[in-house]
Amino acid sequence: MIIDCHGHYTTAPKALETWRNQQIAGIKDPSVKPKVSDLKISDDELRESIETNQLKFMRERGSDLTIFSPRASFMAHHIGDFEVSSTWAAICNELCFRVSQLFPNHFIGAAMLPQSPGVDPKTCIPELEKCVKEYGFVGINLNPDPSGGHWTSPPLTDRHWYPIYEKMVEYGIPAMVHVSTSCNACFHTTGAHYINADTTAFMQCLTGDLFKDFPDLKFVIPHGGGAAPYHWGRYRGLAQELKKPLLEDHLLNNIFFDTCVYHQPGIDLLTKVIPVNNVLFASEMIGAVRGIDPQTGHHFDDTKRYIEASTQLSPAQKQQIYEGNARRVYPRLDAALKAKGH
Repeated sequence: MIIDCHGHYTTAPKALETWRNQQIAGIKDPSVKPKVSDLKISDDELRESIETNQLKFMRERGSDLTIFSPRASFMAHHIGDFEVSSTWAAICNELCFRVSQLFPNHFIGAAMLPQSPGVDPKTCIPELEKCVKEYGFVGINLNPDPSGGHWTSPPLTDRHWYPIYEKMVEYGIPAMVHVSTSCNACFHTTGAHYINADTTAFMQCLTGDLFKDFPDLKFVIPHGGGAAPYHWGRYRGLAQELKKPLLEDHLLNNIFFDTCVYHQPGIDLLTKVIPVNNVLFASEMIGAVRGIDPQTGHHFDDTKRYIEASTQLSPAQKQQIYEGNARRVYPRLDAALKAKGH
């Protein structure tokens, strides 16, 4: 199988965005605050939004299953309070669940958490539990910066986050460390804030000892790990100066990187520097970069082409990236697939 570990519902019917805009308007004027029941999206609308977009590309490009979560830039945890985030997360997660029910062979869910700046992460646990127990979701997205580019939360190694980690270990689910929209004009959302966050999350883990407390905790750092692979020598050197173990012992039992890197030299570097055991196939298609690369004539986010074209990966290593690593990092996914005979 070819498993894409990084998919977002970026093509949800327009009614979702309309409802969200009304919810945001209701923060200032409660008289216009919408009810959850005001949002009406039919199964046919969901089918059309998927069949003409994600599923179409999956078939064309040859991937089988996508781990599917709410649109990352729409999480916008900095907007409103916990009640706003909680309602919004529940709506978005339910839509992803419905997609997974309509297309059970092609999509399985990962949850958005109802995070809010300055609010105890413990408040996210009911939504996390619902998504795992009732929806069969296999992972979560964890935003290390709910403030939207101002970085007001403690680092990921702080005990502040431990209630989430305890549940992750209990349920055997990894977290993709994924920020949302930047409301800081200094940081473009997808070109800077996302990559900054990937790099920052990696460095936070490097400087701490989180995995001594949680040896079974697993993070997927998206977008190829930000700057980490490109500056691997810097991080090895910093770890050495900080008297940390070698990176393969300190971090690589717990941290993994995806292949949302949108050119061949980037994928070649990633798979040369980072052990193949730590690389998971992903495309984040119909996401941050949707255009066609004029140098190749193919979509930038058609990442399977880069893996296929690699001359340094053996067929066994390619299959490890496509399937084996995802099944190991996402044990609930592996169990769900085995239950279907895969």
